[in-house]
Amino acid sequence: MRYAVIGCGLIGMKRAEAITRIGGSIVAAADLDLERARMLCGRFGGTPVMEANEAAADADAVIAAVTHDRLAEIGRAAVSSGKHVLIEKPGARNAKELAPVAEMAEKRGVSVKIGYNHRFHPALRKARALVDEGELGELMFIRGRYGHGGRLGYEKEWRFDPAISGGGELLDQGSHLIDLAGWFLGEFTGVYGLLPRFFWDGAVEDNCFLTLQAKSGAVAHLHASWTEWKNMFSFEIYGRRGKAAIDGLGGSYGTERIAFYKMSPRMGPPETTVFEYPFPDCSWDMEMKEFEAAIREGRRPVGDIRDALKNLSVIDILYERRRDI
Repeated sequence: MRYAVIGCGLIGMKRAEAITRIGGSIVAAADLDLERARMLCGRFGGTPVMEANEAAADADAVIAAVTHDRLAEIGRAAVSSGKHVLIEKPGARNAKELAPVAEMAEKRGVSVKIGYNHRFHPALRKARALVDEGELGELMFIRGRYGHGGRLGYEKEWRFDPAISGGGELLDQGSHLIDLAGWFLGEFTGVYGLLPRFFWDGAVEDNCFLTLQAKSGAVAHLHASWTEWKNMFSFEIYGRRGKAAIDGLGGSYGTERIAFYKMSPRMGPPETTVFEYPFPDCSWDMEMKEFEAAIREGRRPVGDIRDALKNLSVIDILYERRRDI
């Protein structure tokens, strides 16, 4: 497939690397900073431009890897011109911005995926397989934690400007946790949370504490933090017959692993199996392969725009309640 990459920062570069590794090609890259577009095209090919529409003209699919305030705008322009599009998470600043993109995609018959690459980490795919095979039994609850500690001057970056970002850590790493919890538990009907500012001097929250209840009655208890100091990821899935505990995402988050604890019929100490994935992060490649496969097969991609709308609806409820306080 031929791709246009819109936004040539860290994530745009990661997408370009994944595209070339799976055999795709970059026909153009756009960035308001033309030098960044030149750098990406210098590594991966294509024509550097400043305008998104110009970059997308000869592409089959578009990657929208820009700040949150421009995600929906670029997504809608892409689907309006009949292009498939992968929009980086969270897809928009809120559900209202993203809904017209979904409507237009239905009319044009194109695929829109949201960049929730965590679903494609091997430990989480293993957990999904264990759940699908019934190894954990009926799911009861999920406990998830995800965080980093920022960096000097972090509070001066675009994520702390709500006009650009739409919100803080809830939209950032919190949206990944909500997406994963919904992938296992389904749609959430009970939404509760706190969005404090503990450390960073900015207009958005630096931590989010969430309790979400699914239609089944299962519960997700989630905490995302910009004050973690030592990067960490932990996601535990509890069923009536066992537990799957995922830790690490590779790199600074530590070696990715999953421990499967299988309950004995007499309870007591469980049978424990541990799988480790010490190799480089392959989630970006796997997600791009899924995007292309869904397009070829004419089906919804795993983690599509409808999943993102459900995710943003949860986030919108929490932000609206905070404004009401």
